[in-house]
Amino acid sequence: MRAVARFAALSEDARGVAAEVALTLATTEHRAQRMVAHAQALTSRLPETLAALDTGVVDSYKASKIVDATNPLSDEHATAVDAAMVGRLDGRNPSSIRRAAVRQVVAVDPDGHAERARKRRLERSVQLVHQDDAMSTLIADLPADTATAVYARVDRIAKTLRGGGETRTLEQLRADVFAELCLGHRTAETRTEVFVHVAATTLAGVDDHPAELPGHGPVPAWLARHLATNSGSVLRKVVTGTVRDLGRTRYRPPAALAEWVKVRDRECRMPGCHRPSHVSDIDHTDDWARGGSTSADNLTGLCRRHHRLKDLPGWHFATDDAGALHIRTPTGQHHHRRPEPLHPAPPF
Repeated sequence: MRAVARFAALSEDARGVAAEVALTLATTEHRAQRMVAHAQALTSRLPETLAALDTGVVDSYKASKIVDATNPLSDEHATAVDAAMVGRLDGRNPSSIRRAAVRQVVAVDPDGHAERARKRRLERSVQLVHQDDAMSTLIADLPADTATAVYARVDRIAKTLRGGGETRTLEQLRADVFAELCLGHRTAETRTEVFVHVAATTLAGVDDHPAELPGHGPVPAWLARHLATNSGSVLRKVVTGTVRDLGRTRYRPPAALAEWVKVRDRECRMPGCHRPSHVSDIDHTDDWARGGSTSADNLTGLCRRHHRLKDLPGWHFATDDAGALHIRTPTGQHHHRRPEPLHPAPPF
């Protein structure tokens, strides 16, 4: 990265830099352009990320997630995000690093984030890309709330079609349902739910804290207020007085407790997984059959895949007093995750 940045700095005409890098490394000019841009960003305004790359805390792909997230920012804001990411990189997968960086981008440049969200909605589009073997890919760039609603509807319908001799996989069912909906061959389906977590003060316009779209990440306050005023929207107040511990009196949590856990977790608690909690399972971390209680402290949101993983030999899940989920793998590795706070703690 340093060599590429130095080469770009010494070149008399920037237009030929990517072409020469592409020839030297036998890669495409598009990839070379990205490499040059990343090298320049890392060596000029992301020194902490470059240091993490130096020491092997991240590889170049993970580092690129921070470069991309900070690309719209000024040098001052980018450097602030870079500094805030120190200590947040080790053990995270690329998707989690990108999401953590985006959170910091929102924190240092909330007005810019809100304005970029407005502009990006104007760039919505649909593209058709033909592939091999008589297949094609349909790409739709949509606002996050719209795309989430589309996927949720397709997913919900597909899941109702399983069983009863159905031989198609869930992925095949989703693809077929999507095509049927687009072509008008399927109508009159149930309403789709999209969950957005937002503070009451933000809805009231007292502040502009970003809201949270599970599975996607932060969205600007103006979008949360726009969604809340939609005629089909339903506001649900999270009541802090919900009963959170039923002991051993019942296995299945009541609706209020289940909703509390889903709101608290927002996403699957497995590190690196961002499947929304409202379409995930609620699991007893300490198994009910082995004496575990039905309480908020012992209930964890896990997507179906990671819920099943928990039951495989050698996997052990536990929570600590701070609410973090600790995972021990069959090879003895330890990982942990706790829900990200929706908003930073207020100063006192």
